[in-house]
Amino acid sequence: MNPAAVDAPAAAAAGTRPTRVRHVVLWLTVLAYLITYMDRVVISTAAPSIRKEFDLSPETMGWIFASFQFAYAFFQIPGGWLGDRFGPRRALTGVVLWWSTFTAVTALTWSASSMMVCRFLFGMGEAGAFPIATRSLSRWMLPSERGWAQGVTHAGARLGGAVTPWFVAGLIVAFGWRMPFVLFALLGIAWAGLWFTYYRDRPREHPSVNEAERALIEGALGAGKARVKVPWRILLSRPQLWLLSAMYFCYAYCINIFLTWFPTYLHDARGFDIAMMGMMASMPLMAGVLGDLAGGWFSDRLVRRGTGLKMARRAVAVAGFLVAAVMIPLAASMADPVSSVACFCLALFGLELTVGVSWAVTLDIGGDYAGSVSAVMNTLGNIGAAIAAAVTGYIVASSGWFAAFSVLAVLCVIAALLFLVIDASQRLHVEPEGAA
Repeated sequence: MNPAAVDAPAAAAAGTRPTRVRHVVLWLTVLAYLITYMDRVVISTAAPSIRKEFDLSPETMGWIFASFQFAYAFFQIPGGWLGDRFGPRRALTGVVLWWSTFTAVTALTWSASSMMVCRFLFGMGEAGAFPIATRSLSRWMLPSERGWAQGVTHAGARLGGAVTPWFVAGLIVAFGWRMPFVLFALLGIAWAGLWFTYYRDRPREHPSVNEAERALIEGALGAGKARVKVPWRILLSRPQLWLLSAMYFCYAYCINIFLTWFPTYLHDARGFDIAMMGMMASMPLMAGVLGDLAGGWFSDRLVRRGTGLKMARRAVAVAGFLVAAVMIPLAASMADPVSSVACFCLALFGLELTVGVSWAVTLDIGGDYAGSVSAVMNTLGNIGAAIAAAVTGYIVASSGWFAAFSVLAVLCVIAALLFLVIDASQRLHVEPEGAA
């Protein structure tokens, strides 16, 4: 059955116009994604200033980047489990307060080692953000809205990554590199209070949801459970989960270069000063915002037209990875800095076509266990991101920037091949009727 087909009958049965609380939930989640990346990429823009103050080599700076990534990878599954076991309302509030605290504490560090410890603790908190947020949407967003929902949330993340260098560069010039960490931490704390006040783990628990919206959602998804016991043995035995995770390893390695090393590349290899570096570093990420929106929208449009989940997700993702595979080495080989950045914009547009689709697949195949499924996927992804952060300094030192970007092109081809065998229409586990 086409998932979109259940939407209209459910609304008609309710007899009144449905409220749109699920869309408010979605936009609150978009704001959370934006804040995660604002907090995450502050350090990449501040990196030249930090290196100068602490007299750090590129290799040492790479390990500071990686300390966040390793914690972020290792605590994905515990974070996803928190959301599935205790509900997204409490779990997401807690992790946002945790990472906001260590965002602020970053401003108090005094050496490379203290910054590594702080960034590791920061990564522990942020690790739960995407899995828990994915779980928060699993009981709210209709199947025909999931690609768009995941596209727009990740567009929020890329928007945060894109606009942050502009703000941070100005703040660094005016106040030094520590001030942005404090300001962004306060933003996260404010969001946590808003989330806990408004969000509920199930639509039927929300005072602003009318009967028509409840019928619309539950007609498509069932009543669901606010908290579940995760069948880890079953989930981890499914090849689809590991194919999805291997694909996301490739994606996350690639995107993390643009979130950590790209400003340094623009400064060191292309000769941009701090202010111009911030603007140029933002442009590919802004193109990524458009890719996020386009990928999720187009995939859902294919679903509504009856293409089926498998092909609707697969076609968009494969096309996006192939565009990135072509454009990244072309951009890195260009002599003109502005033309190079323009090609990187096209590469990021292609790469980000895939991300909303990838996270929509975790909802498609995960169901009530979407938090845990997305946590496994994001664990492998962020192992890739951590490796990217740590080894890129060594690749650049030994072989140059073109070699570092060539690795990304190869990984994009591998990711496209993996998506050719990922089937979004196959649930990993379905509870027997009447199961508690």
